[in-house]
Amino acid sequence: MTDAGLAALGPLLLLGGWACGLLLIDAFIPPRRKGITAALAAAGLLASLVLLVAQPRPGDCAAPGVTAACFNGMIRVDGFAVALQALVLVMSLTVIALGFDYLQRTGLERGEFYVLLLFAALGMMLMAVAADLIIVFLALELLSIPLYVLAGFARPRIESEEASMKYFLLGAFASGFVVYGVALVFGATGTTQLDAVAQAARSGVASPALLLAGAGLVLVGLGFKVAAVPFHMWTPDVYQGAPSVVTAFMSVGAKAGGFAGLLRVFLTAFPDQAAAWAPVMMAVAALTMTWGNVAAIGQSNVKRLLAYSSIAHAGYILMALPAAADPRLAAEATRAALFYLLAYAATNLGAWGVVLAVERAEGKGLQIEDYSGLASRRPGLALAMAVFMLSLTGVPPTAGFLAKFYLFQVVLDSGLIWLALVGVVTSLISAYYFLRVVVVMYMRPGEPETRRDRWLNAGVTVTALATFALGVLPGPAVAFLQQTTTLGRIP
Repeated sequence: MTDAGLAALGPLLLLGGWACGLLLIDAFIPPRRKGITAALAAAGLLASLVLLVAQPRPGDCAAPGVTAACFNGMIRVDGFAVALQALVLVMSLTVIALGFDYLQRTGLERGEFYVLLLFAALGMMLMAVAADLIIVFLALELLSIPLYVLAGFARPRIESEEASMKYFLLGAFASGFVVYGVALVFGATGTTQLDAVAQAARSGVASPALLLAGAGLVLVGLGFKVAAVPFHMWTPDVYQGAPSVVTAFMSVGAKAGGFAGLLRVFLTAFPDQAAAWAPVMMAVAALTMTWGNVAAIGQSNVKRLLAYSSIAHAGYILMALPAAADPRLAAEATRAALFYLLAYAATNLGAWGVVLAVERAEGKGLQIEDYSGLASRRPGLALAMAVFMLSLTGVPPTAGFLAKFYLFQVVLDSGLIWLALVGVVTSLISAYYFLRVVVVMYMRPGEPETRRDRWLNAGVTVTALATFALGVLPGPAVAFLQQTTTLGRIP
């Protein structure tokens, strides 16, 4: 194990060690002082983020902007990995801020929440650097198992326990597909390293049918994680039954981890098989966008509405994969997918923050009608929710508009005009149910109960400003993502 390899995994090792230590420390923290656990969890995430940004200069395995392989090629550190790890860490910090007051109010403040959140974030970060199918599977399980537990965190509420069980059973089934797919790829090529898989396929050593079968099974498992159609059936029930703060974390974090795996595996291990998997990706993306938006129209529960919206946005991000099948556009498509994930994270976390503010301890306040009169009672909160709804629709000058514009441009450059048209039409459909929330807040009388929690309000404010800033001044974010040039091979 070299010093360079340790440096490459520095942020992950720090976060993992911090999570294990926090698990022990929390046992000595009184039940009414779990704010200490929250502060320590946030400190661990912040320390990992600082270490990630302050990684060594070029020439080292862990240097940002440099593509390098560590641990016999099982770990890949490049701009893609740095960008996704930073996104996961910032997202996790935001969730702690949004959920701190909510957990106290609902009687769910237990130290294990923050420990499980750290372990799930660790799995998402490991997925970003995975360059071997074995590491991909380990990362998938590391991010999934804590989420299974968190979904049932509101015990003994029946709906929370049901959400946890449903998510666990279907997730375990999906993991089985990934394992079988990895086995088939290994049987076809004799290796699980992504670069070596691509080389074996190019040299003609691998069995094409076996290789494609393995790739298809891996797609099924990761498609479940990002909630792509037809692997999405768990999403509305789990999102509705899980505690809202867990759903907020899951809706962004699971997607970040899942798409990290999809982009890394298919663009690194199977680039020469793109003619076979790209049409499948197109069909899945079109179905996901269409079904997610159409099904959301009939929803009256805000959590289920955002669940179907999450499905639809998975479809939009999936468009980047068939576009990246063209080697000339692979880097641009990857950057478009990452920018979309960044914009979606800011927007979606903010929307869930407003849901947390309106939701009452007994689980009430989750119907769209419960937002009636919010603009007169809490104008700032209503304005933030309006910004989030417009961004999720893709209306300028929000982050959602630029994210879709950037992504659709890449899709058009790849010649997939029909897929871009599906994206535009489904975005217009989404305007109906998102703007309905805005209409209810501003044009219907009511006296909704809302919370004025300090950390929750701060989180909503920051995400609203980020959503607006990314739509008006995207330059710094785009410049940061310019480091993400390829997911390709070490020379």
